[in-house]
Amino acid sequence: MAPKIYIVIYSLYGHITAVAREIEAGLKEGGCDVVICRAPELLSAEILEKMHAPPADESIPLCTVADLAGADGIIFGLSTRFGMATAQLKSLWDSTGGMWQAGALVGKPAGVFVSTATQQGGQETAAVTWISQLTHHGMIFVPMGYTTPLLFGMDEIRGGSPYGAGTYAGADGSRMPSQLEKDIAQHQGKYFAGVATALRDGEAHRYFK
Repeated sequence: MAPKIYIVIYSLYGHITAVAREIEAGLKEGGCDVVICRAPELLSAEILEKMHAPPADESIPLCTVADLAGADGIIFGLSTRFGMATAQLKSLWDSTGGMWQAGALVGKPAGVFVSTATQQGGQETAAVTWISQLTHHGMIFVPMGYTTPLLFGMDEIRGGSPYGAGTYAGADGSRMPSQLEKDIAQHQGKYFAGVATALRDGEAHRYFK
């Protein structure tokens, strides 16, 4: 049976969704079953209108804690606010206390990818701060590292780092992921698929007390 990987996202303007689709393609190429789900919105319709946010992508189901229990691995799509993950995703993760108590995610691989408005907007700090969330669940953080030469290029602006794929949205949200950023995301998905497949039959969970 193929590993089942959840891509858990919050995407206000669509940038994280676009990167998630590329990671999904890489995961599927690597032999995984993939489910993309989104964190529930916390902002009111009035606030979203003032932010000129487009309607939520209803083709992506809302994520529940019950969904995550059946995952063989999880990749988180981190929209950022002030260098950290948004409250929407953090609120969803804060509701996983029962899973933590049961050790439901111990030994399962996890990865991240990010979207920021600017080059100094938190591409790496968002990833680093999210690792603490994974640590408390005993999950295995799977960084992309420099497993693709695409991360070495200096000839164009691009998001992403050894922590995971990424994109820049621009201060007004008008910039969508470039082809280079999409290629890096696909690589991350395929790389993560290999790790998840190797870990799927592991027994890390039996060490939970």
